[in-house]
Amino acid sequence: MYAVIASGGKQYKVEAGQVLRLEKLAGEVGEKVQLEPVLMIGGEGEPKIGQPFVEGSSVTATIIDQGKAKKVVVFKKKRRKGYKVKRGHRQPYTAVRIEEIPA
Repeated sequence: MYAVIASGGKQYKVEAGQVLRLEKLAGEVGEKVQLEPVLMIGGEGEPKIGQPFVEGSSVTATIIDQGKAKKVVVFKKKRRKGYKVKRGHRQPYTAVRIEEIPA
């Protein structure tokens, strides 16, 4: 059984037991979270396709890590002007394990 969820402006196809990185979610490590909205639920039989969301459905997941991704370095320079700026950015993420996808 699988589901398509929307989180952080992106869509993910998830299955039970899968580990994935999402944009930062509020919560502590070990806490259970409900991932909503669910766009589609499929598996055996006919898939349930939401218009735009599947009513009364949510995917249960457990937070396994709160962290930061690798650093992205942004370097700006203008030749012959002595202008250079070096900046770094680390995007926060939440790693979750999908526990349950209700039918």
